[in-house]
Amino acid sequence: MEHRTDILDPARANACAASLGLPARIQPGDPLPPFFHQLYFWQAEPPEALGRDGHPAKGSALIPDFGLPRRMWAGGRLIFKAPLLAGVSAEKQTTLSQATQKQGRTGPLAFVTLRHDILQEGHLKLTEYQELVYRADPAPDAPAPVPPRAATNETFAETHSFGSTLLFRYSALTFNGHRIHYDETYARTVEHYTGLVVHGPLLAQRLMLMATEQLGPLKAFAFRASSPLMHSETATLCLKDKTLWVRAGDGRQIMTAQAQI
Repeated sequence: MEHRTDILDPARANACAASLGLPARIQPGDPLPPFFHQLYFWQAEPPEALGRDGHPAKGSALIPDFGLPRRMWAGGRLIFKAPLLAGVSAEKQTTLSQATQKQGRTGPLAFVTLRHDILQEGHLKLTEYQELVYRADPAPDAPAPVPPRAATNETFAETHSFGSTLLFRYSALTFNGHRIHYDETYARTVEHYTGLVVHGPLLAQRLMLMATEQLGPLKAFAFRASSPLMHSETATLCLKDKTLWVRAGDGRQIMTAQAQI
């Protein structure tokens, strides 16, 4: 198990709110928006402890080294007990819930699930299950996977753009060194994306904020990535009942989610 403690600084929460175009009015003692705990509990490693992608090297701490260089946040599930309070110390307890390997259509895959319990003043405030996937580098001539098509029957929608400045700021606020989010040369030439990749958690954050505004306080929220969104694209965030999804401009499905209130 890993333990990390942090004071949930209102200044960092307000910086994130401003980056998202929201009012930056969070004061000490105020409840934080859902998923804002991603801004805290940084894992700050020295340069020699990082992998080629800027993340902490695999095979350290809780995650085994599967020999697979590409890391992606595949999805997650959150159970909200009570809001976290700004300006108050909190503790994050992380355990390895599952680690499995399998052979996929494009080669070997490894799936890792981490469980994060966030406590404040001795009380469990939320539990998060973070799902990661590791895969091999694609062959230069490998065809791109065909993404699923997104539904078009939403009853509410918002349109958002995710430019390189927002990606840089979100990487900084979450201390996420993954180079696919800010190093376009690396993203294109090493991991073979067509641009900078929008963070999966950033998309999930937008969906949670929309769900909270439209449905009310969340008891639980689950999301899963379907295909990557590039920084040059505009996305439509969609809602129908308690189901949410992200649709790219060309109609492909980027992420799906389910809210519980």
